[in-house]
Amino acid sequence: MARPRPRTSTRTVAHPELSEVSLQQVLEALVDPVRRRVTAQLSRAGEDMSCGTFDAPVSNSTLTHHFNVLREAGVIRQYYVGTTKMNTLRADELEQRFPGLLPAVLAASAAEEEVSAV
Repeated sequence: MARPRPRTSTRTVAHPELSEVSLQQVLEALVDPVRRRVTAQLSRAGEDMSCGTFDAPVSNSTLTHHFNVLREAGVIRQYYVGTTKMNTLRADELEQRFPGLLPAVLAASAAEEEVSAV
């Protein structure tokens, strides 16, 4: 006799309300160069990206840690499409909570990368 398939539930990921996120949390999340790189890639893409599509100089398990830090700081939102975890930048929400912060950090990071490339 065949066993019935277990019921699967929709997987969800918890996200903080940005009203509960401090400036300190956001800055600590964005101080790491890998997390700034992830944030910049999402910003440039202009669309949601799956975890496996990021160009990062770290292992997948380490990248997962960085995604968690960004999510817990309110910088990104994650959700599942089937078994694929997608990432979206919470740019509009961050702009409302901390006006000008994200564009300033991304611009400074891009300028720093340009100097390093020379």
